[in-house]
Amino acid sequence: MDLHDAQSIPLVVPLRATLDPEDIFCRLEPLGRRVWLDSVHREENASPSVEDAGALQSPADPHGRYSFLTADPIVRLSAKPSDPDPWPELARLAKLLPASKVQSLPPFQGGLVGILGYESARWLEPIELATCHRQQIDDLPTPAMSFGVFDWAIAIDHDLERQWLICQGWDRDQFDRTHAGSSEATVGRKVELANKRASQVLALLDEPSPGLTEPSSAEVPGRRLPDGESHCEIRSNFAEGEFRSAVSSIVKGIGRGDTFQVNLAQRLTAEQPCAADELYLALRAANPAPQSGFYDGGTFQVLSSSPEGFLQIRERRVVTRPIKGTRRRTGDRKLDQALAEEMLASEKERAENIMIVDLMRNDLSRVCTDHSVTVSKLCELESYEFVQHLVSVVEAELSQGVSIVDCLRACFPGGSVTGAPKIEAMKTIARLEPNPRGPYCGSMGYISCSGDADFNILIRTMTATDEVLQIPVGGGITARSHPADEESETWTKAQGMLRAIGANWSSGSARLVLSPKG
Repeated sequence: MDLHDAQSIPLVVPLRATLDPEDIFCRLEPLGRRVWLDSVHREENASPSVEDAGALQSPADPHGRYSFLTADPIVRLSAKPSDPDPWPELARLAKLLPASKVQSLPPFQGGLVGILGYESARWLEPIELATCHRQQIDDLPTPAMSFGVFDWAIAIDHDLERQWLICQGWDRDQFDRTHAGSSEATVGRKVELANKRASQVLALLDEPSPGLTEPSSAEVPGRRLPDGESHCEIRSNFAEGEFRSAVSSIVKGIGRGDTFQVNLAQRLTAEQPCAADELYLALRAANPAPQSGFYDGGTFQVLSSSPEGFLQIRERRVVTRPIKGTRRRTGDRKLDQALAEEMLASEKERAENIMIVDLMRNDLSRVCTDHSVTVSKLCELESYEFVQHLVSVVEAELSQGVSIVDCLRACFPGGSVTGAPKIEAMKTIARLEPNPRGPYCGSMGYISCSGDADFNILIRTMTATDEVLQIPVGGGITARSHPADEESETWTKAQGMLRAIGANWSSGSARLVLSPKG
C-alpha cells in the first residue's frame, strides 16, 4: 500500500499477523511514553488443570478480546494531588476528540489513554477527603492523574487473529486552549499527518527485533536479582502486627456502625531489578490477566496484571465487573476445587461481593437511565494463575447528555477497592494506611474517538518510580474478618508480582523487612 496515496481518514493499515504483541511493544520503545492495554487472552489465561465445565473456569466474556498499543502522545495532561482540579481539563480533551469510527475495527482507534490514580478522588469529594490525605507520607510521589492524547493505535483482535495500525491525523493545535477557536484541520492536513505517523510506526515495525524476549513463567522465579545479591528485600509500610491491628480497628468500627466494609492495603516496596518494560514482560508471564497494562508516564511506569474491569462503555452501554472474594490456587485440581466450593458457600464472601454490587448500582444510577441498572452476573467464579475470585457484572445505559467523563466521576474509585459507604471507607483508609496509594486502586484505560471507553481497576499492580517498585496489596474487611487471614490474603495476591521480580519465598530469594514504626 502506498501510504502517500491514501486519502481516507482514519488511515487503516492491516498488519501481518506474525508480529507478536511483545515484539511490537519492544519495537515501539524509540517513540517514548509507550502504552500497552494488554488482554493476556483468555485462552492463554485458562488453567490447564481445569477440565470439566463444572470446575474452575477462566473468564470468557468480551473484555478479554482486544489489545492496544500506542506511544508518543501529541498532548499530555498531568496533575499532582496538590494541583488544581484536572477533571474539567480531562472532560475538555474528551469533548474535543473528533468523532471518527470504523465500525468493523476494535473500539480504541485513537483518543485519550491514561491513569486515574486513587488520589484523583480527592478532587471529587474535596471537603470530605482533603484533610485525611494530608496525614499520609508521600515518599514516592506520582501524579494523581496522567493522560495523553494519542493520534494512532495498533489494535489487535485476538479472536480474529488480526492487527491494524490506525492513524487519525490529528493536529495538536486542535486540543490546545490557545487555539480553541481555530477550526479542525483540513482533510488534506489530516492525510498528511496520518501518513507521516504511519510511516514512522511502520518503519519501527520493519526494524530487526530489539531483542527483548518474553520469559516463560517457568523461568521467572529467582532470575531477576541484581548481580551479587542472594535475595530480594521486600519492605512493608506496616510494622510487625500493625496490619492485623488495623484490621481489628476496622472490625470494631463496623461494629459501631461506622462502615459496612473497608478495603485495607499494605504497600510493599522493592528495589527495581531491571527496566520497567522488561519487568512487565516477566509480570505478564508470571501472572496473566485480561485487564493487564503498561503505562509509561515519563517519571514513572505502571505495570498491571489486573483481572478486574472497572467501566466498559460500548454504544453508551456501561458494564462494571466488581471482584470480591478470594481463594488461593495451589496447582492441585482437587484442592483448588474444594477451595472454590468453600468460597462459593461462604456467607462472608458473598455478602462482601453483594455489598459492592449494591454500591456500584447506586453509583451508576446517578448517571444512567431509570430502571436500566441490572445485575447480569452475581458471585460467579473466575480463576487466575494464583487466585480465584467471585465476580459480579452490573450493566446500565447512560442517560442522555451524560458523558464518559461524567460516568467516571460518578463511579470513581471503584467500590471494590474502597468499601461501603464509599466516603466513610475512604476516610478510614486514609487514617490507617501510612502512604498514599498512587496508581494502585485507581484505573488505567482509554476514551476512544469512537465514543467507547474501557478502564480497569489497578489491582495486582506495580508502580516504578525513583528505581523503587511499589507493590500494594489489600482486601476487603468486614465484620467477619479475621486479622491473620486478611494479612495472609494480601500475600496470596502479591505472589505473581513478587515472582516476576524473583522474590520467591520457598527458594530463599526473598526476605521481608518490616517498617521500623511501632
